[in-house]
Amino acid sequence: MKLTFIGAAQEVTGSCFLVEAEGVRFLVDCGMFQGGREARERNLAAWPFAPRDIDFVLLTHAHIDHSGLLPRLCAMGFGGPVYTTTATADLLSVMLLDSAFIQEGDWARAQRKQTRQRGRRGAIAPLLYTVAQAEASLEQLQGVAYGADLQAHASVRCRFQDAGHILGSAIVEVWVSEKGQTRKLVFSGDLGQPGRPIVRDPTAIAAADVLLVESTYGNRLHRSLQATIDELVFVIEDTLRRRQGNIIIPAFALGRTQELLHLLVDLCRQGRLPRLQVFVDSPMANKVTEITWRHKEFLDDETRALLSLRHSHPEWLDLRFTRSVEESMALNRIKAGAIIVSASGMCDAGRIKHHLRHHLGRPECAVVIIGFQAAGTLGRRLVDGDKRVRIFGEEIAVRAGIHTIGGLSAHADQAALLAWLEGFAEAPSRTFVVHGEAQTACGFADLVAQRFGWNVEAPAPGTRVDL
Repeated sequence: MKLTFIGAAQEVTGSCFLVEAEGVRFLVDCGMFQGGREARERNLAAWPFAPRDIDFVLLTHAHIDHSGLLPRLCAMGFGGPVYTTTATADLLSVMLLDSAFIQEGDWARAQRKQTRQRGRRGAIAPLLYTVAQAEASLEQLQGVAYGADLQAHASVRCRFQDAGHILGSAIVEVWVSEKGQTRKLVFSGDLGQPGRPIVRDPTAIAAADVLLVESTYGNRLHRSLQATIDELVFVIEDTLRRRQGNIIIPAFALGRTQELLHLLVDLCRQGRLPRLQVFVDSPMANKVTEITWRHKEFLDDETRALLSLRHSHPEWLDLRFTRSVEESMALNRIKAGAIIVSASGMCDAGRIKHHLRHHLGRPECAVVIIGFQAAGTLGRRLVDGDKRVRIFGEEIAVRAGIHTIGGLSAHADQAALLAWLEGFAEAPSRTFVVHGEAQTACGFADLVAQRFGWNVEAPAPGTRVDL
């Protein structure tokens, strides 16, 4: 049996792992790389396998860095099933079509720019995939319930367990039989931080022969939820009341937006904040929120209770979802008193770029970063303190306040990751630390080895190991 680390190896995005055993080849995740020109080139590069030779795909969750290349895989010859949780299958009908729409839009803009600049040379990068190809890939999705046994292949049995990261996110347990022996592989996917609203806590796993564990925040601890809430309340009051500006919040349409709305409603319910004017400027977030509330069986008890109260107390929050481009543009005529939540969460695509363009130069405004920002993204440059950034070809001075509130992360921090690993009754034969930047992944691998005495490594991209 062989395992190849195609993406999310000493890096955070591009999650993709190839498992090869006697008579079967399958992928766990097929994610998009994110973070600038290099990421675009890697997304277009050929895989180290022929898509038509893959028997099936197991998908941990719907975030684009785990699912975003599925339409390309299908368009290039993969014809098998994609197994994932039922909620993830519903979410992908929104996420993948939105991703394709962005691909087509970026490509069309590049074409128009080349037409205007007649002397410009060089080929425009081809489309990753079209909306039609994304729609076609949805036909290959097969939803599976949490905890249900799935016979994905004659020699492969699987089970999806709740990862507590976003709606539908899963830890994948995989039993692979080869030459009369069965070995268990566990893929953590993205693990959630325990005690957060909306989704339930990650499921404990007791055993694995081979373990792949994420390490996005393997080098740090999140602030406590209470300290995080206190900081958020301060920024909102300081910006909206004292400075008389607006607050721009880049947020992933899936997961982070819903958690943020839950938190704002609860703060207004408690009286810690006055009635707020909140705009969610993301058609995808609107659709994802509808799907989230529809899957109440996957929500925690606190969230279900607050949802019931929210319907009878609309005065708590003036919440509006914008849909059209015209509605989105109109938001930039609001000079004060608004919280604008928009995608993408790393500021590299979507409507958030327009809001940053209009607000970064205003010292009375604030940008609140509530999620991980991958290297090379616009969001990362803001977090790193760049004083000037380029948006749509225009250089913008950064005068607005930039606030990073890490305690709202949907990823487990170092302590939560270690606590989840403590759930294993015995040491896996081999443990691979993935889905973390190189220094973080390697450091967390050393920590796990020291703490538990396990055989641990942080493989580089392209590493192929014999299991």
